[in-house]
Amino acid sequence: MKYELAALLALDKYLPEETVSSDEIEERLKPTYEACRLPEGRLELMTGIKERRVWPRGTRPSDLATKAAENLLAKTTHKREEIDLLIFASVCRDFLEPSSASVVHANLGLSEKTMIFDLSNACLGVINGIVMASELIERGSINKALIVSGENGGPLLEETIKQLNQKARNGEINRKNIKKYIANLTIGSAATAILVGSREHNEALADISHAVVLTDSSANVLCQGDGSPDSLMMETDSEALMAKGVALAEKTWNHFKEESNWKEQDLDWVLTHQVGKAHEELTLKALNCQEVPTFRTYPYLGNTGSSALPVTLEQLIGDGTQGPKEGNKVALMGIGSGLTSIIIGLNWKGN
Repeated sequence: MKYELAALLALDKYLPEETVSSDEIEERLKPTYEACRLPEGRLELMTGIKERRVWPRGTRPSDLATKAAENLLAKTTHKREEIDLLIFASVCRDFLEPSSASVVHANLGLSEKTMIFDLSNACLGVINGIVMASELIERGSINKALIVSGENGGPLLEETIKQLNQKARNGEINRKNIKKYIANLTIGSAATAILVGSREHNEALADISHAVVLTDSSANVLCQGDGSPDSLMMETDSEALMAKGVALAEKTWNHFKEESNWKEQDLDWVLTHQVGKAHEELTLKALNCQEVPTFRTYPYLGNTGSSALPVTLEQLIGDGTQGPKEGNKVALMGIGSGLTSIIIGLNWKGN
């Protein structure tokens, strides 16, 4: 998909204050570590994640998304009455019905003419939202879309620690079957907001050049989670999921290069979904992008789900010393369980 009108106008974040280190998690998992005879420091060594952040218990995803959106609106000249579409794109939602987007819409006081809906696609919700909004902008249906996410990984982390230690006390955990829970211990929390609009009518951070989306639904059984906002649980075949995900990302990248005429050597920045060290290394190697500059948030935020790519881009811009410059080509490369892979190309214009 090539875009002639769509642009990234603004983005912002909202992060928890409380941090939880990998060392602290291992201390709480002492019964499990003893039962499996795991060495201390293994979690950080395997994932590259030193710490992640958590919200206070009972925090609603819609409130987090609202805070990120308010931060965005406060630092720009864009008006809330100009927003034609609101997409709530988190893995985490307030409830099954109504949409969490309806809560954010009310919190922000958006226009009655603003179309709203929830869009859920695992870790790719926000990136999917950018693609959907760009399509509507290209058709002239909307001028501005606000895409928000409020990920709260705390309940998943707490439930995983509780269940693992219970299994350890019951003699039900070992080095083999613990593997399907390790991904849960990498999950962090963050909220993000992105404003996408027409480049004809708005000053933009970057033009959205191209996007390619591919799906391998045979992998939908490799990562499955369920629960309520206050009690989540997930099981993941991390090795199989990573192999399938990297293969799909490589295929997506090849399609993207054909559509955009971009090559690895043309890229100034490449940002991948922030799962952890092994995932990043394998993805960049498969895409032959090991030498392209990148930016990492997983060491101190963990895997923040649908907020991971946007918060990484925001942090890169906010760094101020090394972020993208005018004329740079930036590739956003996302993989979400299910599996879907999306690559978006940005032509950078300025901060």
